[in-house]
Amino acid sequence: MNWNQLLSLKRYGDTKIRHRHLQDETRLGFEVDYDRIIFSDSFRSLQDKTQVIPLSDVDFVHTRLTHSLEVSVVGRTLGRIVGQEILHKYPALAKDGYKINDFGAIVAAAALAHDIGNPPFGHSGEKAIGDYFKNGAGNKFKIHLKEAQWQDLVAFEGNANGLKLISENRKGVSGGLRLSYATLGAFMKYPKVSIPIKKSTHIAEKKYGVFQSEIQFFKELTQELGLTPIRKDENVYYRHPLAYLVEAADDICYSIIDFEDGINLGLIPEDKALEYLLNLVRENIITEKYAALTTQKDRVSYLRALAIQSLIYEAVHVFVKNEKAILEGSFSHSLLDKSRYEAQLKDIINISIDKMYRSKEVVEKEIQGYRVLTKLIDVFTTAVNNQYEGKATGFDQLVLELIPDEYNLIKEHLYDRLMGVCSFIASMSDRYAILLYEKIK
Repeated sequence: MNWNQLLSLKRYGDTKIRHRHLQDETRLGFEVDYDRIIFSDSFRSLQDKTQVIPLSDVDFVHTRLTHSLEVSVVGRTLGRIVGQEILHKYPALAKDGYKINDFGAIVAAAALAHDIGNPPFGHSGEKAIGDYFKNGAGNKFKIHLKEAQWQDLVAFEGNANGLKLISENRKGVSGGLRLSYATLGAFMKYPKVSIPIKKSTHIAEKKYGVFQSEIQFFKELTQELGLTPIRKDENVYYRHPLAYLVEAADDICYSIIDFEDGINLGLIPEDKALEYLLNLVRENIITEKYAALTTQKDRVSYLRALAIQSLIYEAVHVFVKNEKAILEGSFSHSLLDKSRYEAQLKDIINISIDKMYRSKEVVEKEIQGYRVLTKLIDVFTTAVNNQYEGKATGFDQLVLELIPDEYNLIKEHLYDRLMGVCSFIASMSDRYAILLYEKIK
């Protein structure tokens, strides 16, 4: 892989090359990506989607939207610092017009969109959709679908749905948000399709990130960016290098800021929590300033800021040190997994899992999410399929009236209808999904 291709300004449908030195500096293409994402309906729905604590009534707990904004801010800083190093190492890029802020803008935009495809109720929402097809009423569709199509449904993946939402063609709208290919490349943490499923230690194959419905565009995207294939015949590629920074920004925010939420909610004892955070910031903490803080919230906030700063510079260090291996595809880990803070982060994540992610409140609301999503998928798939087959009931017709105009779900192929319903339901906020469930029930 080479940086000239990886920094492509191309957008879906372009017939001419977009040269960096000809860009309008007041509205740079990579910054336009950020604007298009933040004004999209899919992004706005994140304001009422679960980050950790579902449907929390406490105003300081993070939602997917606040989380995404914070990841974007961290990602922008990571991109700018790395960009400075890359331009120093490859001066030809600067001659072509690329600047430090380009790297920050690409990573910030991709980070802003990184959760855009996640369904209501967090990762349990993904599992609920998959379970409907694997173990529920949706299992009847298996004999009518190809293996790869079936795998997309039974292992429904928010990352792949995100790519679908921001890039799919709709009537009158080609290429979705029409983001630059560089941003789309950085967005894809897992540039592969759902099958074949093979054991791999490479981070790019930890999950999948492309549905069968986007496979043709995926091929065009990987070719334009010059991504190196792991197994080209199976549509599995090494990551765009900047995807490592998007992942690092997400890792930093969810590990530290989710931890902060747990402390402020009283789920994690302050004395124990502060001990873990101090292990990340001992080199940077100003003891006198810390000692002068009189409230728990101020102490935690101060340590959180220092911890994020430490992890940003550590992630940059690992990236720059391994940049050659990353370009070759031989760097098989996340950046923070190879940082000097690996052990400390694992301790923080483990206590978050024990005290927060598996807390009674979270589990109870995830159970509610399962019930809600299973019912909605069943009602909408039934209505859409009955309409296609010309046997829709009066109830089906009413259900179809609830689907927004931009979702054209009455399609010829069963896979497209099922995937369309899943994507529609995944776009709902937590509260809207519950409201709709209660009305239908």
